[in-house]
Amino acid sequence: MAFTFGIYPGGLLGDDQGIVHPVTADAPDLINTALDELQGDADLLTVRAYRSFAPTATPRIPPTPADPHSYLRRGRMLDLVLQFREPTGSLDGWTDYVREAVRTAGPRLASVQICEEPNLDLPSVDGSVPNVLVALVRGVVAAKEEVASLGLGAAVGFNAVPSFDPSDTFWADLGALGDDRFRQSLDYVGVDFFPDVFRPVAADRLAETVAAVLGMFRTGFLPQAGIPGTVPLRVCENGWPTGPDRTERRQAETLETVIRAVAACENELLVDGYSLFALRDADSNGDSLFGHFGLLRDDYTPKEGFGTYRRLIKELGSGQVVAER
Repeated sequence: MAFTFGIYPGGLLGDDQGIVHPVTADAPDLINTALDELQGDADLLTVRAYRSFAPTATPRIPPTPADPHSYLRRGRMLDLVLQFREPTGSLDGWTDYVREAVRTAGPRLASVQICEEPNLDLPSVDGSVPNVLVALVRGVVAAKEEVASLGLGAAVGFNAVPSFDPSDTFWADLGALGDDRFRQSLDYVGVDFFPDVFRPVAADRLAETVAAVLGMFRTGFLPQAGIPGTVPLRVCENGWPTGPDRTERRQAETLETVIRAVAACENELLVDGYSLFALRDADSNGDSLFGHFGLLRDDYTPKEGFGTYRRLIKELGSGQVVAER
């Protein structure tokens, strides 16, 4: 197993009300230049992309970024998220969609994540959609079968957010629904979390909080679903926005603390990677917290955190990873 780094390069994103559109369109040349700088001499930097299965949804949910394959140069590979966003909850065509997405990505596919935050009931993510647990289980199995049939090395998994609600039954329900075939198809479980963004965390407790959340997944959540300890964890989405009372210096310091804390859990908690959200702001001058997560401003000029992430990739990155289970 190798510890790898990734990033979401798009401006389009979801907040707790829906979709936030960037004030400026993606500039592929500038994005590629930034990705090249971040990657440095590393063998691999994954590029995160989102696609939505939503045949009856209106308006159509746009893919983001629009053309992720244009960023897959210098050995970069795709970290593909297949969201289940069909508002009726109908599963007709879902597994075919998953299989076709795997075939289309082909050898440039580093990983495929089935569903986006299926345990979070917000309009912008899959936990608000009927039948999401069934879609998750069937999608993981279909993706793994397709990866195997094509002889690809892509890892198959899903992600979730931490839950502090003792009445939350997501993991137990997943354990009851998922069979051995589902669990054997898993190459990783992803963690999306944003410490000190929505709930303040003291700077001197930030690293401890990161380790505690990852430990909670490993020893608290995954066993409820019958997911064995041999399945790696990875951080799929993490970031810290700038803005009023949120300086660019503090963003850089926070990201350094969080990323080092994640990497320090590599061996003890079997953590195999980290992906940052996001490369650039959706709206550097807007009022929404969600518009300011970027390492670059919306005009593609760098914040201090850009150099910090580049340095950490160089120091802590360890090359290419494939599914090893």
